[in-house]
Amino acid sequence: MKQLFIIAFLCCPAIVSAQESLLEQIERNNTVLATLRKQAEADKIANKTGIYPENPEVEYHYLWGSPDAQGNRIDFSAVQRFDFPTSYYYKKRVSDAQNRQVDLKYLSERKDVLLEAQKLSIRLIYQNALSKESAVRLGQAQQMAEAYRLRMDKGDASVLDLNKAKINLLNVKKEHETSLAERNFLLAELTRLNGGIPIDFTLSEFPETTLPNSFESWYEYQKEKNLDLQYLAKKTGLIRETGKLQRALNLPKISAGYMSEKVLTERFQGITVGLSIPLWENKNTVRKIKAQTLAHQEAETDAATRFRNESEALYKKALHLKGILNDYRNNALSDNTLSLLNKALNAGEIALIDYLMESSIYYEVINNRLETERDMHLTVAELMQWNL
Repeated sequence: MKQLFIIAFLCCPAIVSAQESLLEQIERNNTVLATLRKQAEADKIANKTGIYPENPEVEYHYLWGSPDAQGNRIDFSAVQRFDFPTSYYYKKRVSDAQNRQVDLKYLSERKDVLLEAQKLSIRLIYQNALSKESAVRLGQAQQMAEAYRLRMDKGDASVLDLNKAKINLLNVKKEHETSLAERNFLLAELTRLNGGIPIDFTLSEFPETTLPNSFESWYEYQKEKNLDLQYLAKKTGLIRETGKLQRALNLPKISAGYMSEKVLTERFQGITVGLSIPLWENKNTVRKIKAQTLAHQEAETDAATRFRNESEALYKKALHLKGILNDYRNNALSDNTLSLLNKALNAGEIALIDYLMESSIYYEVINNRLETERDMHLTVAELMQWNL
C-alpha cells in the first residue's frame, strides 16, 4: 500500500524530464549551493578538531647559582595532560553527530533552492501557456481591428465599432506584453539560480498529477523524509551525547610526565603524576544540558505537529484545486466557441459589443483554468518538497 501511495504522489511536476533536467542543472551550477558545499566541508573538518588530547608541555630551566660555589641548576620536565579517558570516546561521538547535523543542514538548504527552482518552472509553464494563448488572441484582435477599419471605409461599420475593436486590440496587446514580461522575469530568476547560465524553458503544458485518497498513509511515509524533523531529532541526540561528554569532562583530569633536576654533581630524575579536583569549574553544566534537552524535545514535538497540520492543509487544498480543475475540464466551453461567435458576428446575428463580451467570458474561463492548474501544481510542489 505504501508503494502505491509513493508512486501516486511521485507523479508530480518534479519528475517531468524537462523539469528534472532543469533541477539537475541548477544543482550543478548554483553558486549558493557551491558555497554551502564548501562551508559544509569546512564545518565537518572543524568538528573534528578539539577531540584529541592536549599538546604535551616541555619546560627547560637554567638557573645560575649564587655564590658560585653553589653551581648552576638545570631543570627539565615534559608533561602530558589527559581528560578522563571516556571523554575521548564521547568527543568522537559528539563530533560525528555534529557532522550529521552539517549534512542535514546542507540537504535542507539544497531542498530550498531546488524548491524555489521548481516553483519558478511551474510558474513558467503557466506563463508559457498564457503567452501562447494571448498571442492567438492578439492575432485575432488585430484581424478584427483591420476588418472593422476596412468596413468603416466602405461604410459598413461605424466609428464606434472601430473604436471598440481598437480598444479590444489595445487591451489584448497589453495582456500579451505583460505575459511576456513576466515570462522574461521568471527566466531571469532561473538564470540567477543556475549560476548566471541562461536557461531556455519552453514547456507549456502541465503534467497529470494523481493524488492518493489517504492522507494518513502518505503522511507516515513523508514524515520520515522531512529533513527539518530529522535535524531536530538529531539535535536532541547531539545534546544527549554532549551531556554524556560533559559528565566525562567533570571527572578528574590526569597528567603524567618526566622531570629531572641537576645541580653540580647531583642529579634527580623521575616521573610526575597529577590529578585535578573537579570542584567548581563545570558547576551546573550538566543541569544546563538537561534543560536544553527538554527544550529541544518540546521543539521537536511542536515541529512535528506543525508539519502534520501544514501538510494536511496543503493536501486538502490540492484536492480542492484538483476538483475545481476537473470541473473546468468537464464543463468548460467547447473549442469551437470562438468560431461560432465569429460566424454570428460576420452574419450580423450579434453586435460587436456582444461578441466582445461573450469572447471575454470564454477567455476568462481559459485563464481561470490555467491559474487553477498552476496553483494546484504549486501546492503539490510544497507538499512534496522533501522528495527533491
